[in-house]
Amino acid sequence: MKFAYFTHSLASCWNHGNAHFLRGVLRDLVHRGHEVVAYEPEGAWSLDNLLRDHGEAGLEAYRTLYPELSSTAFEADADLSEMVSDADVVIVHEWNDPWLVAAIGALRRQGARFTLLFHDTHHRAVSDPNAIRQFDLSGYDGILAFGETLAEVYRRWGWGERVHAWHEAADTRLFHPPAEETERKGLVWIGNWGDDERSAELETYLFRPARTIGLPLDIYGVRYPGHALETLERYGVAYRGWLPNPRAPEVFARHLATVHVPRRFYVDMLPGIPTIRVFEALACGIPLISAPWRDSEGLFNPGEDYLVARDEAEMERHLTAISRDPDLRHFLVTNGLAAIRNRHSCVHRVDQLLTILKTYGAKAPMEMSA
Repeated sequence: MKFAYFTHSLASCWNHGNAHFLRGVLRDLVHRGHEVVAYEPEGAWSLDNLLRDHGEAGLEAYRTLYPELSSTAFEADADLSEMVSDADVVIVHEWNDPWLVAAIGALRRQGARFTLLFHDTHHRAVSDPNAIRQFDLSGYDGILAFGETLAEVYRRWGWGERVHAWHEAADTRLFHPPAEETERKGLVWIGNWGDDERSAELETYLFRPARTIGLPLDIYGVRYPGHALETLERYGVAYRGWLPNPRAPEVFARHLATVHVPRRFYVDMLPGIPTIRVFEALACGIPLISAPWRDSEGLFNPGEDYLVARDEAEMERHLTAISRDPDLRHFLVTNGLAAIRNRHSCVHRVDQLLTILKTYGAKAPMEMSA
């Protein structure tokens, strides 16, 4: 089959976590013999920021470690009909402009023969539903939602069986334990500061506990405003700046443990949806401790695949135990790796996607708007 995927950016992962999963899925499709094209708008915000901060060198890791992949930039006046004329499957990500979402839906509604899916990997459907309702989804065959609680929102909007919970996952061709273990030291956290959606939680579950027990802490990410950098300095945190996601396995391999601190929307309003960093960290064989997060879909085995800290004191106890107990680290790494390899790789998600697509062989598009 030929797949066409419209993304914000495939080339850039600068404040663009959706690129992580997409790269793994498209690469697996390529390895299975499918034809894949990725389209991204000219002047994509993420890519512009990456090039501004790091130049072409910032793309080196992606180009080196994903040689199978490339993308085509398009202008607003591009001939979309020509771009998807021979596609069997078209998937449009929610981080696209409403006009693009509507235009591709119109092609399907007017008789285009491809199966058309909308891929939602954000909390806007609950945090800002009017923003999602700006998308004209009439003509779309179905919805890929990155968690069951998000899928349920679309079901309430009338999509019924045409919405599918399609979680993110780790690209295990890249995210795996190091070939040879070397000395590991301290903690690492990879994440963006963003819009203060978890600033208090970072202090409670990461900065203070690390300082209290004396574990060095390295942080990688972007969009850290002045007050955030001052906070890191106050806690003695080493801020390392932007990290190309393909280099994350190398960084995980140098550290003793990492921590998951979910944004509030994924704790309060969309439980059951972990960040992709959970999948990637476990795939790399690094012990993980999570701030409070409810695994309502049973993706993992909390307490076995990773530890959960319900408060700051428990986070201190967990960090102390991991730093002192190699048997505990081995236990967590073994179970975490098994969870990824058995259930949560991009290979598993492509299997699921291909199964989903079989259900749309004879169906007409929805002819409705979400």
